[in-house]
Amino acid sequence: MNPPSLPWRKPAGKRSQDDTPGSAASPGAEPSSSVRVEVSGEGAVTAGRDISHSALGANSRVEHHEVTNRIEGSSVRGDVYQAANLTVNLPPPTPEPDRRPVRVGTVPPLATAFQPREQLRERIDRARERNTTVVLTQVLSGGGGVGKSQLAAAYADQAHTEGVDVLVWVNAAETSQIVSTYATAAQRVGAPGADGQDAERDAATFLDWLAVTERSWLVILDDLTDLEGSGPWWPRPPAGTNGRVLATTRRRDALVTGNGRARVDIGTYTPDEASAYLSERLTAADSTHLLDDRTTDLVRALGLLPLALAHAAAYMVNEDADCAYYLGLFTDRASRLTALLPPGADTDGYGRQVTTSLLLALDAATRREPVGLAVPAIRLAAHLDPAGHPQQLWATEAVTRYLTTHRTPSPHDSPAAGPVTVEQARSALRLLHHYALITHDPRNGDRAVRLHALTARAARETTPVTDTPVIAHAAADALRAVWPEPEHEHASHELTTVLRANTDALTDLAGDHLWRFKGHHVLFTSGTSLLRAGLSFAAVTHWQRLTTDAERLLGDDHPDTLLARGNLAASYWEAGRTNDAITLGERVSADRERILGPEHPDTLTSHANLAASYWQAGRTNDAIDLLERVLADSERILGEDHRNTLAARSNLAATYRQAGRTNDATTLGERVTADTERLLGPEHADTLTSRSNLAATYRQAGRTNEAIDLLERVLADFERILGEDHPDTLTAHANLATSYWQAGRTNEAIDLLERVLADFERLLGEDHPDTLTARGNLAASYWQAGRTDEAIALEVRVLADTERLLGHEHPDTLTSHANLATSYWQAGRTNDAIALEERILTDRERILGHEHPDTLTSHANLATSYWQAGRTDEAIDLLERVLTDRERLLGEDHPNTLITRANLAAAYSQAGRTDDAIALDERVLADRERILGHDHPHTLTACGNLAASYWQAGRTDDAIALGERVAADSERVIGEQHPDTLATAEALRQWRSLRSAGHRP
Repeated sequence: MNPPSLPWRKPAGKRSQDDTPGSAASPGAEPSSSVRVEVSGEGAVTAGRDISHSALGANSRVEHHEVTNRIEGSSVRGDVYQAANLTVNLPPPTPEPDRRPVRVGTVPPLATAFQPREQLRERIDRARERNTTVVLTQVLSGGGGVGKSQLAAAYADQAHTEGVDVLVWVNAAETSQIVSTYATAAQRVGAPGADGQDAERDAATFLDWLAVTERSWLVILDDLTDLEGSGPWWPRPPAGTNGRVLATTRRRDALVTGNGRARVDIGTYTPDEASAYLSERLTAADSTHLLDDRTTDLVRALGLLPLALAHAAAYMVNEDADCAYYLGLFTDRASRLTALLPPGADTDGYGRQVTTSLLLALDAATRREPVGLAVPAIRLAAHLDPAGHPQQLWATEAVTRYLTTHRTPSPHDSPAAGPVTVEQARSALRLLHHYALITHDPRNGDRAVRLHALTARAARETTPVTDTPVIAHAAADALRAVWPEPEHEHASHELTTVLRANTDALTDLAGDHLWRFKGHHVLFTSGTSLLRAGLSFAAVTHWQRLTTDAERLLGDDHPDTLLARGNLAASYWEAGRTNDAITLGERVSADRERILGPEHPDTLTSHANLAASYWQAGRTNDAIDLLERVLADSERILGEDHRNTLAARSNLAATYRQAGRTNDATTLGERVTADTERLLGPEHADTLTSRSNLAATYRQAGRTNEAIDLLERVLADFERILGEDHPDTLTAHANLATSYWQAGRTNEAIDLLERVLADFERLLGEDHPDTLTARGNLAASYWQAGRTDEAIALEVRVLADTERLLGHEHPDTLTSHANLATSYWQAGRTNDAIALEERILTDRERILGHEHPDTLTSHANLATSYWQAGRTDEAIDLLERVLTDRERLLGEDHPNTLITRANLAAAYSQAGRTDDAIALDERVLADRERILGHDHPHTLTACGNLAASYWQAGRTDDAIALGERVAADSERVIGEQHPDTLATAEALRQWRSLRSAGHRP
């Protein structure tokens, strides 16, 4: 009979967090965190927020770029244990909702004098009937103002009348609006998995629902502009569906056709339709007296363009102007606009006429109260996103100051006209709304103010070129003024999304005008907002553009150029492009040292950021060397109590922790905590963060109970000061769950992590990096609790999410693969684990290099799977190689090096090389006692492994004596009910029983 082994001898017991990413049977390397920071603003500086927010000079702006520490296959964000990025089974399908019709979006009302345009509608219908099994979508393509939206609205009304089950109208000028509307539709139709927490995920769920539903539906995408960006959001149900898509767009290129789309070109009214429109429109307004013998001439002069006719009719009704009078005004105006708006300015050939109609309406509006504000107001609005902007922009000082200085002169104005008030600015919006030049509807939330893109274009093209720089800066100042502060951005997700879209639109329109002497603040705010939102790839694109513009307009050595480069390096780092981040970070550090000097705060910031990249690349010693230099310089230049110095000290403590220098990390962490509490107060956010980091260090040092006490205090403070839904409070919950997990309180950890995950999904969305972290943590707890199937389901989901969001080669995606392989291994699916681990190893060697810590982890994980599969010789060869590499790269006392020795000893034991196993186990025990102390959980694990080796070697009395020591120490140190204590007691009982029965190994 084979005697039972102590739990540490099992393969799982020989694997560390390092060797089994995302989970471990024996405690492994502890999580640590550091935060990259790039700062904007005059005099801004930081050394990274790791753990105590970075810090900074006057007029500074801080950008936190969260470092994800990958400790041997696991990763930690903001000091939260992260089992890399994982995945969960989709929620069970919800029951089909009732069959009542669903209506989403606001269908524009049909014009009072709407023209059926029968000939055109016949062409549209034929395009569908001709291709019922192929073409799902008809795209109404034509120039601005030809009536595409009105035609689409007519189809929507017809579908409604005929009883279509689902009708969705999407204002699709911005891809984000498509996503938002689809997300709303998903919830309204009860699409399985749509929970309102993440718009993009819900939108994808709606597309899936369209592909399988038996209900009839019509989706209308109005004013599609970004065909490239909106590509993934075209519904593509299978042939035979009773659904239909109708789209309108001004574009006519190849993207309009293909993939089940048929283009239908939309032109202007026929002469009869144009005359009928004008006659019916004026009759409906009880203004038939305005019709005269010049009506036909007028509609022809307006180019038969529906939008131009609408402007003309509105002007005529508002001003009681007949056709002859209006035609006279139009003709005179046109003759003077030739130079301002030449015929070639609009490729559709109707721009001059539309602009003339617009200017006539503006002339009338500018004479109304508030007098003189209509023109400057529409010119400002025309430089923002046509899809809409927040109405609070018009309450900013930047806008009222601009309106004051650019009020259109009036003969009745007195020289002492006072400043424009907020109330007058809002009245200007209502005036433009009255003349149908904009739409102002507060019910549209953060997109309350909208204007048609053609109207915006006309307004811009009639703006004096000398006014454009002032308008651009006023708009930029207003956007920055309403931008929420970083700590409030999570609660203002929709607002920040809209502000970024408006900043992008303004940037495109303003060109170089936002780079007068330096880059406008809003350009940098928008970029750092992308990073805070976890949109790393969009951030890379943004900062690449800013860097290029800064280099071109300001020069290579301008502070804003260096700032843009630094943020680009941070974006590379977030996107997993570590080598690019290091290359650019080294350049920024060298440039700032050359230009500003080695002791300038910005130079120290660059060094700290570069150290974070070294850390991510596995170059821990380089990171420590650089951070020790930063700390020494900060202490000497700024003083020991400066916040930058505290931040540098905190970052260095985190790096010591990653390097396994737990005592150094503890000493430094305790000092940081004491200093922040003394200087900033016990309830300051930096003080609470430093306590949380210190708890992580205690946890790594085996002082789990102290870590729990500290984290429970931190959590209570966060809940009281910031509220239960604040991201820092949720992070505190996750940190506490990690300590519960290490203390063997697995059920409590699971309960807490399930709550954290639900809260992150609700507040941040299902695809936010913190949400993925929470899923990974929960999967690790399921893993520890033996709930392997649930862990696998969650890991599969996280893997799919990381591949979709970050790409197949991002380090976090590779870690997600490794976590899934670990769960396969625990579930006994050894062949699946080996296949996945061999793939991961190949990818990591190619992407990260042969000596990266994650690559060594893959070697160790694969060796453990070989071991479990009985391929002991292969496992030993691989582990001997890993041990040699880790001793050379990390040092002989690094925790991961000790874990590798223990794993190799287990492999020797399985191969029957008992003496070799005992020699290694005795060394590991001696090293852990020397480095960690006799009571550290890792030391107890080493004792258990050595006892198992003694038993296998026939040294029964030595094995039992050592086992009794482990049992007593475990009860005292980690508690009687800890799983390891219980397993030790059971193994020891069986050993004694076997010895009493005379059994010898």
